[in-house]
Amino acid sequence: MKRVRVVGLGMAYLDILIRAERLPTWEASAVLDGLAIEGGGPVATALVAVQRLGLQTGFIGTYGSDRLGQIKMQTLVENGVDVSQSIRRDGPENEAVLVTVHSGTGERLFSSHRSPPNPPLSPSELSRAYITAADALHLDGKHAEAALQAAGWMRAEGKPVMLDGGATQGPVPDDMKALVRSVDILICGNGFGPALTGVADLWETGRMLLDWGPKVVVQTEGANGCYTVTKEEHFHTPAFPVEVVDTTGAGDVFHGAFLFGMLQKWDLPQIVRFSAAVSAIKCTRLGGRPGIPTYQETMKFLQERS
Repeated sequence: MKRVRVVGLGMAYLDILIRAERLPTWEASAVLDGLAIEGGGPVATALVAVQRLGLQTGFIGTYGSDRLGQIKMQTLVENGVDVSQSIRRDGPENEAVLVTVHSGTGERLFSSHRSPPNPPLSPSELSRAYITAADALHLDGKHAEAALQAAGWMRAEGKPVMLDGGATQGPVPDDMKALVRSVDILICGNGFGPALTGVADLWETGRMLLDWGPKVVVQTEGANGCYTVTKEEHFHTPAFPVEVVDTTGAGDVFHGAFLFGMLQKWDLPQIVRFSAAVSAIKCTRLGGRPGIPTYQETMKFLQERS
């Protein structure tokens, strides 16, 4: 196997996707416009994007001992992601979710089932050598204690750590705040930055978050594009207009493309524009992963819109 360039520690989901104009009720059935079973999860899908673009990745997480757990891991293996450091937990897979996609808008809802979470990864279950052999580490807040340990190892080696601050409508947990202070790149979903700072203005929020520790703060706002802030520069990158089929995984794919561009040593505006293109292309297909483009497909997309 090629050397792992990006390690991700966090969440992998199994997405059961339904696309429809309306959902069935107890009184009436409905015709579905699409049905699929795909892998999902913030870190896991970002790694698949990096892999599709051309770099080897490795996933560290947990999975159940039942059929759903096997399928979840299979969705990573079939995309070339190394899962040798993932830990099996005895019991049913509980990171599975029903994703309902609206045919008209591409917007989606997530429905999870009631099951107790599997025990999180502990720092003692991590391999420092495996993690620090990579060029970058990606986190999403899952397995918080282990994530903090991994981030500390990577930063001690002078290697970059990225955190996916997912979209939120409520307060940010303390363990996530601790991770924000322990990473180099923070990419925020809608509402995450304002929830941390109490400030609605995205430019001011970005500047405030730099004081927490990250060197780069990117706030993704869906169709409104994204807002990037560093101590040296700040800029807005518009979203590319495409015919949206499904926005599932759009942010996760953006993160993977960002990691890829960063390891190419591109300048920041180029990295963000490339990431926006990869994310836009993904949205033209159902599911978080099937629409992820290759590097060549992305460059062709960008050239056509230059």
